Amino acid sequence: MEQRQHTLLTFGGAWSNHIYATAAAGARYGFNTIGIIRGERHEPLNPTLRFATDCGMRLEYIDRETYRHKTSPEFIEQLKLRHGRFYLLPEGGSNELALRGCAEIVADIAVDTDRPFDVITVACGTGATLAGLASALGHGQRAIGYAVLKGADFLRRDVAAMLAAAGSAGTPDWRIETGYHCGGYARTQPALMDFIHWFDDEFGIELDAVYTGKMFYGLFDQIHNGVFEKGSRIIALHTGGLQGNAGFAGLSKSQATLSAIS
Repeated sequence: MEQRQHTLLTFGGAWSNHIYATAAAGARYGFNTIGIIRGERHEPLNPTLRFATDCGMRLEYIDRETYRHKTSPEFIEQLKLRHGRFYLLPEGGSNELALRGCAEIVADIAVDTDRPFDVITVACGTGATLAGLASALGHGQRAIGYAVLKGADFLRRDVAAMLAAAGSAGTPDWRIETGYHCGGYARTQPALMDFIHWFDDEFGIELDAVYTGKMFYGLFDQIHNGVFEKGSRIIALHTGGLQGNAGFAGLSKSQATLSAIS
């Protein structure tokens, strides 16, 4: 609003929580929204993209090779020629403002708990949430991101770059686990699906198959294997994504609709 922009343009995969959230924010606060989606259009739209279009988001699909150049000045100039004036949100909302917002999560947790945590974990797509959490860690605390996509070694470089750009004080203790992607982005394996059902039955908490399910699956596996010191206080951050479960047989408990954000 300070820049008098009326359109938000951003990027994401077909199951992106960020695409979903940007579309919802646009519908609620009166912004036009454009989503540049990695990959080809498939009908019917999955629940995430259907919700985005119901919110009024205009979707443009680009092939994966072109998508790799989404941050280049030439590509962004082409987007301006096609879509006019807009405020650009990076994929996953991964800019300095996002890091500042995610850092506030750590402060909120400190208010709501009786003693400091030792470890905080989160599902990791672009790394922005992990970077924000890491930037706010106190002494002796560490943050762990569980990559939800295959071939995510680049995330370590990206998170380090985001922390450096934000001028994070000290050297935060963080790492990324890449062994629990279960085949890649929006892909699953029977063991993951069984875990999600078990978790819901055991704790009454629904997980999604794209993001939080993989994080909790990895976390519980590492707890079982003694990766964490006995008595460690662990905060596992549930970042939503439940709308995506409607696209996986047997997982959906509720359907996301436009009324949910109005």
